[in-house]
Amino acid sequence: MILGIGTDLANIDRIAATLERFGDRFRNRVFTETEQRKAERRRDTAGTYAKRWAAKEACSKALGTGLRMGIAWKDMSVSNLSTGQPVMHLTGWAAERLASMTPEGHEAIVHVTLTDDHPWAQAFVVIEARPRPR
Repeated sequence: MILGIGTDLANIDRIAATLERFGDRFRNRVFTETEQRKAERRRDTAGTYAKRWAAKEACSKALGTGLRMGIAWKDMSVSNLSTGQPVMHLTGWAAERLASMTPEGHEAIVHVTLTDDHPWAQAFVVIEARPRPR
């Protein structure tokens, strides 16, 4: 069953300007070390950050809260499998919120997809509850 759906569209140029203006203060407030390492290795650094920004916004919407009620930016993070597939990780209050949304006897799966076409970066998140095997 679907527990939540969220999407977000981020402007890559806006994220680039924010990175230029605030630098590490912005990076360290919003992105985990893993996300920062990934972005800083990429040719399109701002686009990589913008996709992760959009993923965090989309995830907070799928959780039904938006970025309020105690969710911190770093409570949601994106990494990639060796295949390149993005994976959303939840910690802190975001993980608590996910647990409270998940029906008994089910496990929550957070699906995320990212795309960009300059100047836009987009993320789509679906939270699914699957019955646990008996």
